[in-house]
Formats: sequence, structure tokens, C-alpha cells
Amino acid sequence: MSTRVPRRVALITLGCSRNEVDSEELAGRLAAQGWELVPKAADADAVLVNTCGFVDAAKKDSIDALLAADDLRAGDGEPAGAGPRAVVAVGCLAERYGSELAASLPEADAVLGFDAYPSIGEHLEAVLGGATVPAHTPRDRRTLLPITPVERGASANIAVHVPGHAGAGAQVGGGPVGAAPGGGVVGAPGRRRLTAGPVAALKISSGCDRRCAFCAIPSFRGSHVSRPVDDVLAEAEWLAGEGARELVLVSENSTSYGKDLGDLRALEKLLPQLAAVPGIVRVRTVYLQPAELRPSLLEVLLTTPGLAPYLDLSFQHASPGVLRRMRRFGGSEHFLDLLDRGRQLLPGLGARSNVIVGFPGETEADVDILAEFLEAAELDAVGVFGYSDEEGTEAVSLPGKISEEEIERRRVQITDLVEQLTAARAQERIGSRVQVLVEEVTDGLAAGCAGHQQPDADGSCVVRLPGPAAAGDPAGLPGVEVGDLIEARVVATEGVDLVAEFTAVLDRARPAAGRGEALPLAGGRASVLVGRRGVDGA
Repeated sequence: MSTRVPRRVALITLGCSRNEVDSEELAGRLAAQGWELVPKAADADAVLVNTCGFVDAAKKDSIDALLAADDLRAGDGEPAGAGPRAVVAVGCLAERYGSELAASLPEADAVLGFDAYPSIGEHLEAVLGGATVPAHTPRDRRTLLPITPVERGASANIAVHVPGHAGAGAQVGGGPVGAAPGGGVVGAPGRRRLTAGPVAALKISSGCDRRCAFCAIPSFRGSHVSRPVDDVLAEAEWLAGEGARELVLVSENSTSYGKDLGDLRALEKLLPQLAAVPGIVRVRTVYLQPAELRPSLLEVLLTTPGLAPYLDLSFQHASPGVLRRMRRFGGSEHFLDLLDRGRQLLPGLGARSNVIVGFPGETEADVDILAEFLEAAELDAVGVFGYSDEEGTEAVSLPGKISEEEIERRRVQITDLVEQLTAARAQERIGSRVQVLVEEVTDGLAAGCAGHQQPDADGSCVVRLPGPAAAGDPAGLPGVEVGDLIEARVVATEGVDLVAEFTAVLDRARPAAGRGEALPLAGGRASVLVGRRGVDGA
């Protein structure tokens, strides 16, 4: 039997929920390779920073996290455990810039791309042993897979690693699942949860085949690849066993799910199966592309029991002229019709979107069209971004560039409008009943998200619970625990957040058989996934 003391590693995650899934894959791999995961970077031998490379602010956050980890290093002569001895960058920023990032940031001992994930433990061992690990050389990951989607399907034999897909040895076309030391498998998906809350992200696909003029994501995340249905269902069942009650289905473009599996209706078939997984009370699909949202899929999303009453629609703008320059489709009239059709199916649905202002060539008239659309759309949440050039995108070379000062003025204008509109939308829900998944209970209050609120993105709901006397009365209302799905009546609002009065427990959380331990972390769902900024916008 080995007497080797396990190496300790801390994971820090920046960016979106897709990155959270990737971090949990890395955690599963490291645990399988004999590493001990610790919640504090100061207690680790190595710190793995899963970076974000989406927009300038996210890149800065990632670099700041690497520098902060470097500041924790043990000094010369200090004993083991006095601080980390290695800081390693992975994730989107590392994949996108690789050797360039390594050259400009000597504080990082290694900069590794996605293809290094299957051997992540070996790479960290090498760094701790004093070896020089070559920095990742960036390449356009779209060129690594066939252009035709069906040629990327589950039967393809293509050795390209896709982060967050099933199996500790997963690659496009399948592959071996990593075995744990002494035999067995590290969970069904080769993933280890880093949080103990009732909400969990589940990646259904990666990459994107669209060519939006402003977006660099496909170049470093690659072409669209769907996970096989059986893999998704197996991971959903595993997550339910780990205590998850709501599954948030994530991807770069969820509406493309299945096209490489030879079935354009694959998502419509998958959603009811996920909603039927024992222990799961709500399934939420995000990153929906309006141009690909077929009527049959819209109907499934809004009429299937167990699916959140929710649409996360990537509009990006409302002016047809701006959208065409963005290499996107639709416009105000089309988008309002889509929302109207959705509300005919489900009147109380929640809807959110992201918009970009200041795109090259955008006029004041275009901004007015966007503002008028937002006033008519009755969205519950809107992310507003100011345009910035992204290397390698078509928009960099477009004429009609707008000054940074004007972009910021427009961003503030639309943000102010959005704050008024979404607060008014929340007030319209006063008197209605909402279903809240409880994430925290304290001092007579339950906090969580209603069906129309995406966790960590769209506000929250605080529910006033019955007093001790009523709770202790056998004929009175039962107590409430984390993971319960409860009903409540909205009585007030604070911006987009709701305040509600408890009415009933709809579904109680049950002890998760065989649930693995999450890391003992403070701070609720954030846990070791520090630095999350919610900068999604594909």
C-alpha cells in the first residue's frame, strides 16, 4: 500500500455555469488520480484557476485571481502547508491565449488547454516537481472536428477532448471512464460536486456552429457537440443522488442539441425524461437561440410538467439592421411574436435576455428600436453589455466604430431603462403564487428562486415562514428545509427580488442515498467557485 501523502489542490472558477461543470469534471479527475481537494487556496499545494475569456472584464478577473493565488505562495524556508507551491491556469482564457498568456504572466507556473484535462493530475505533479510544462498552443478548435454535424456524432472516432462531457476519459465519440484508485468509477459522470446546494448545472452540449460577428467563443470552445442522451440522463440521475433538485441545462447553444446526433427533435424528447428523474423537481433550459426555437420545442418547454416556466432567449438587440451586421436573425417584431406565442402557452412565464449596445454602425434610431422593444417585451431580467472588440472576430474590422464614451452612455441609458422595466415586471407578480426551490433557511425565512428566476442570474425570492407555534402544531404548517419545493404568495418586491408568504410544501427533499460529500465550504452555493460574474452572452 502506498504511503504517499495525497497532494492538495484548490479549484477557483471564474465565469459562467458551463465553467462550473468543467471544474467539477476536473475535481472528479483529480480525486480519481489521488488528489485531495481543499476549499482554501492557502491550504493547497497547487491552485488550479479555471479562467474565463469571454469579455475584457472577465479576462481581468481571471488574471486577478491568478495573481491573488500567486500572492499566497509559501515563502522561502516556510514549511509545507504555508501556502501553495504551484499556480496553474486552465479554462477559456488559457485555451484562447495559451503561450501568449504564459509569456505575459510568469506568476502562472503552467497554462494548460482543454486537451490537458484528462491528465490534469500528472501535469500538476510535474509542476510541483519543478518540471517545465509547455504552455498550450492556441488553435481554432472549430478546425478539429468535421464541418458536417452528423459526422461529429457519438459513433465518430475523434480524439478531441470536450470539457464537461461525461466520463473522466471522455472525448468526442466516447471513450473510457476514469477508474478510481483501487477500482470502480468516480461517479457515473466522472464529476465531483463542489457545492452541496439543491441546484446543479448539467451540460448537454458544447461549442457553437453559429458565426456571430462579435463572438469569439466558437474559436476556442469549438464546433457544436451534443452529449449522448444516455450520458445526460445518467448524469442527471447521479446529480439527483447527490442532492440536486433543480437541473440547469447549459451549453453554448441549447437549441442546437441533437443536430449532430441525427435528431433535430432530440431536446424535445430529452426534456420530459429529465423532468421524470426521481428527486428532480425542476428542469431549466438556458442559452436558447431565438432563430432555432421551433414551435414544437417552445410547446415542450412551456407545457411539460416539471420544466421551469422560463425562457432564456439570446436576443442581443432588436434592430433588424444591427442584428444583420451581427450575423444574427430576427428583430423586434419577430421577438415580440415569439414572446406572445410563449405567453399564450403559459401566461406567467419568466423571460430573460442579453443585449449589446454600441455595436459598429449602431445609430440612435437603432437604440430607440431596442428601447421600444424592451418596453413592449415585459422581460423579467436583461443583461446589458457595451460592445468591445474581441480578437479574431469579424466585428473588429467593421466600419462605423463608436467611441467608448458613447458606448458607455448608451449602456447606462439602456441599463437604467431595464432596471425600471424589470422592477415593474416584478411588481406585476404581487398577489400571484410562485413555486420556490429553497436554497437557504434562516431566522424564519426561506430563500431561493421562483420558477421564473434563474439562480444567480435573475433575482431571488424570500419567503416568510410560519412561526414556531404554527410549525409545531400537528394541524398547522410543516417546517421547511433546504431542497424543499414550496408554494408562496408574492406580497412585495425589492427591485427584481420577490418577498412572499408561505402557503404550502409541494415536494419535500429526501435524503440522497449514497450522496458524496461536497467540500466543507462557506458562503452557500458559491463555495469554491469564487469569482462568478455571470458574463454569459452567447
